[in-house]
Amino acid sequence: MIRDIFSKKKKYATIPSEQAKQEVPEGLMTKCPKCKTILYTKELKKINMVCEGCSHHHSITAYERIGLTLDEGSFVEFDQDMIAKDPLNFPSYLEKSKLDREKTNLNEAVVTGEGTIYSIPTVIGVMDSRFRMGSMGSVVGEKIARAIERAIEGEKPFILFSASGGARMQEGVFSLMQMAKTSAALNQLHENGQLFISIMTHPTTGGVSASFASLGDINLAEPGALIGFAGRRIIEQTIRQKLPDDFQTAEFLLEHGQLDKVVSRHEMKETLGNILEIHYPHFQTREGI
Repeated sequence: MIRDIFSKKKKYATIPSEQAKQEVPEGLMTKCPKCKTILYTKELKKINMVCEGCSHHHSITAYERIGLTLDEGSFVEFDQDMIAKDPLNFPSYLEKSKLDREKTNLNEAVVTGEGTIYSIPTVIGVMDSRFRMGSMGSVVGEKIARAIERAIEGEKPFILFSASGGARMQEGVFSLMQMAKTSAALNQLHENGQLFISIMTHPTTGGVSASFASLGDINLAEPGALIGFAGRRIIEQTIRQKLPDDFQTAEFLLEHGQLDKVVSRHEMKETLGNILEIHYPHFQTREGI
């Protein structure tokens, strides 16, 4: 009997040949970077791309974010066809931008427009980190500034979801100018007495965190979002100190007074609706408010 078990004629385990291996279709499964759980992407999308095991907030597209935030069918997009130029003749910039447009089905790293949240009219901007890592170039700054101007003209609140690696290096000083331009536009919104709600998602860094993302009348963030200006390694090398493990997380910023609240994606629309109804009582539509 023992001889039979170890007989060369019998195979109790085999290594499949390359032809026998079946490839898993791209995008079918998603591995959580925090708890390492592997989930069906289709099922994960049903729960707003938030891991059930550890509540990690996976990245979502700009249009997915708009769908979760605005009333169904209410969104009207602004400046959809704006495309970046190449003012510095930066090598391969136009080619890489074209590839991003094809890959993401977006023309730039931010989508702007107007819609309603519980029937309250609002102007909204949503950054998408899939396009050039959400970097802020001339078009991103221009689209945000134009959206703010439309909010001023329509006397509507302005909501902006940030997700960015910072200023776009391929546009140099033209990119850095957008920090001042968007901040100046927000100052006009403030002087007009209108509400600006900034929501920082993962990641919000560099020139974006140092300009419009931090200028909200109310500053919110998603759980676990990386928020900061310079990178952790650069700061540690500069100050020659070890930083806390949770440094530059949404929770760290909340604890140190730089955020008003950390809000789960599941609760974001409800939270925004409550804020808008407090500031715009003449638009109240829900019972009991």
